[in-house]
Amino acid sequence: MPVTQPEGPEEHGLHTVSDVMTHTVVAVGQDAPFKTIVQTMEQWKVSALPVLEGAGRVVGVVSEADLLPKEEFRGSDPSLFEHRRRLEDLAKAGALTARELMTAPAICVPTDATLPQAARIMAVRRVKHLPVTDAEGLLQGMVSRGDLLKVFLRTDADIAEETRRVVIDRVFPEQNVDVTVKDGVVTLAGHIRSTSFVPVAARLCRAVEGVVDVVCEVSGHDGSVPGSARP
Repeated sequence: MPVTQPEGPEEHGLHTVSDVMTHTVVAVGQDAPFKTIVQTMEQWKVSALPVLEGAGRVVGVVSEADLLPKEEFRGSDPSLFEHRRRLEDLAKAGALTARELMTAPAICVPTDATLPQAARIMAVRRVKHLPVTDAEGLLQGMVSRGDLLKVFLRTDADIAEETRRVVIDRVFPEQNVDVTVKDGVVTLAGHIRSTSFVPVAARLCRAVEGVVDVVCEVSGHDGSVPGSARP
């Protein structure tokens, strides 16, 4: 059941999950049989499927991890201790439909969630994929760990231009600060009136998407250098 949403207009840089998510998403209904789920994953080369109800509201997610217990416990006779410790997995081993297999409620993110917000949710909840939903909970796309790393595909020239425009021109207006970027590492160099704002500038530079690290080689007119460029 592929769900396709139109691509939005391109903006400078990648700012929200809607910029990097997969817009054409394969999903299943709650009554989808076990074998159909496996076949759908294999056909579309995905490891997780949103489970939908009604007009497309996300009610859960079924992943390969939800399917594996059926193979793990096939033909085995778990001990009483394992029964108690793996109760949820044993239940999934006997599941027949997406309704019984899915993790619910689904962990979702809104279309306007920032990439750091999505990354934190994935890390805290230990998931690899997140359905992206609108205000009504309807499926709009799917974002994966790999999608969040797309920001690091930005060119050095693009990163340098944004760094000058949104950081240097605001923090050090009309001052001699040179910005160079190599392999995503931003280097700030030059002479400025005061180094007191260098830690702020470094923090703002790291917020530019695609930046791997920031190196500060600036000094004040009085010869002072910042004690630390890291927040």
